[in-house]
Amino acid sequence: MTGEYGQLESLEITVLLEDCAGYDTGLLSQHGASFLLEARHKNGKRGERVILFDTGQSAQPVLNNMQILRKDPQDIDLVFLSHCHYDHTGGLVDILEANNRCRVPVVAHSTIYRPNFSIKPSFRPVGMGPENSLQAIEKAGGEAILTDEPLPLMPGAVTTGEIKERVSFEAAPTLSLLTLQDGKNIPDRMADDTSLIFILQEGLVIVTGCSHAGIISIIEAAVRLTGMEQVAAVIGGFHLVDADEERINKTVKALITMNVKKIYTGHCTGLKAEAKMLTELGERFCRLRTGMKIIFPE
Repeated sequence: MTGEYGQLESLEITVLLEDCAGYDTGLLSQHGASFLLEARHKNGKRGERVILFDTGQSAQPVLNNMQILRKDPQDIDLVFLSHCHYDHTGGLVDILEANNRCRVPVVAHSTIYRPNFSIKPSFRPVGMGPENSLQAIEKAGGEAILTDEPLPLMPGAVTTGEIKERVSFEAAPTLSLLTLQDGKNIPDRMADDTSLIFILQEGLVIVTGCSHAGIISIIEAAVRLTGMEQVAAVIGGFHLVDADEERINKTVKALITMNVKKIYTGHCTGLKAEAKMLTELGERFCRLRTGMKIIFPE
């Protein structure tokens, strides 16, 4: 079942940036994430779309790795930002300038520019920096598309929109964050945490940034939105690095129950959660690394 959103013929995902670069690659790693998504829904050039998912802390390692991996920043048709944090958005304007095209859509949640602060181990701003303001984006050739709702990007590809329904054990983010409202400090639920859904014959491929909304809640939202229950793969950070053992166990159990065929994760997922997934999921679990290519159909 593909529903109203259509279906892709193929999808190639290249990990442009991740916390780990592996061995003997010449690639750069950095705490953060950036993926290049090359999607095709029919034969011929007109059916192809190149999407940049997140931009790392800074453009330099992303652009360096693109050159080594023979990926051209000028091929990028659209930029998607999964949430506001600096390690996913910092390289935005410099990458837009390297793209050198006009009116490149930059898709994100409407609240991505709100103040966002971390309070542990000390107070610091961790949200969108002034170097990536709306004015700077426009000057660099981008056009901000800020929406809370699911947005179809091409046949077979749609954003999740805001994840409003969260399973009980994912009700609160694992990271202690604050925002400002009417001059008051309030907990930030990370409502801007959104993901991409790709619909293929073998099932859904869900690409996440940090899964602050909760990876199980994200998967459930994707299934509800598309009407497709088969999940071929989930790719991205799960932000379980700060989670307790109970939440990690419930997350892994749910991934097994939902019969997710393949889990590619790293970045903010954390060693304890990754070890649990490796133990329980075996070959279905794969650790992300910079330079990795994931292709559908396999």
